[in-house]
Amino acid sequence: MEGGKRGEEAGPSSTAGSSSSSSLACGGGGGGDQRQEKQKEMNEKLSEVCGVVEGDEVEEEEDRDDDDDAKEDEVDAGFVPGPLVSLKEQIELDKDDDSLRRWKEKLLGCLESDLNGQMEPEVKFHSIGIISDEFGEITTPLPVDENQRGHALFTLREGSHYRLKLTFSVQHNIVSGLRYSNTVWKGGLQVDQSKGMLGTFAPQRESYVYTLDEETTPSGALARGTYMARLKFEDDDNRCYLELKYSFEIKKAAR
Repeated sequence: MEGGKRGEEAGPSSTAGSSSSSSLACGGGGGGDQRQEKQKEMNEKLSEVCGVVEGDEVEEEEDRDDDDDAKEDEVDAGFVPGPLVSLKEQIELDKDDDSLRRWKEKLLGCLESDLNGQMEPEVKFHSIGIISDEFGEITTPLPVDENQRGHALFTLREGSHYRLKLTFSVQHNIVSGLRYSNTVWKGGLQVDQSKGMLGTFAPQRESYVYTLDEETTPSGALARGTYMARLKFEDDDNRCYLELKYSFEIKKAAR
C-alpha cells in the first residue's frame, strides 16, 4: 500500500505541504526558534503533571477538546460551501471535447471507469508509521488490531528525532482541505494540541504517502513516561475520516 507518492508530490490536484505546528506525535516542523519556544511551552505543561496520577482517565480532557471543536464549528458556521458535484458529472459536461476531457482525467488523476457518480469523497487510511534514526521505521496497519489496543503504538527516547508517515487513498471525488488535529495528554492533563493541513487530493488508483516534517521529542525527567493521544482527520466540510486513539512512550536517553 506504500506505492503512492509523497504528499508534496501527490499530483497537480494536491496542494499538500507540511505546514503545521509542532507536536509530540504528529506535526510539521518550524524554525529553530519556534521549536525552542514549543519545547519551553511543553516543559511548562509537563511540570504541571507532577502530583497527578499517571493512570487517570482522559475522558474529562477529551470532553474539553470536544467543546473546543464545537466552538470552532460555530465560527465556521457562516461559511456555506458550494454544491457538491460528482467527478463523473464534471467529466461528462465536456464529453464532446476529447482534448478537454483527457486534460481533466490527467489533472484529476483518475479514469472515468473508476467513477460511479458518488458525490462525497471517501478517504481510507491504510497505515501510520514512525520513522526514526534510532530504529528505522515502524509501520502500524489501520485500523489498529484489537490485540494492539491498550499498548503503546511506539516508543521513543527523549530528545530523539522522528517523522510521522501516513498512507491513505482517495476515492469517488476530490477531498478538499484534508487536515488533522492531534491532542496529547499525560497523567490526565492535556500537554499538547496541534493542527495541520495536508492539502487537497484527487481520486487515484495508487495510495498517497505523506511524510510530515522532522520533530524532536521533549527531554528531561518530566518528559518521560506514557502519553495518551487522539488523532483526527477531517476535510473542509468537517467530514471525519479517521479518529485514532493511541498511546506512546518516551524513555530516558541512552548514555
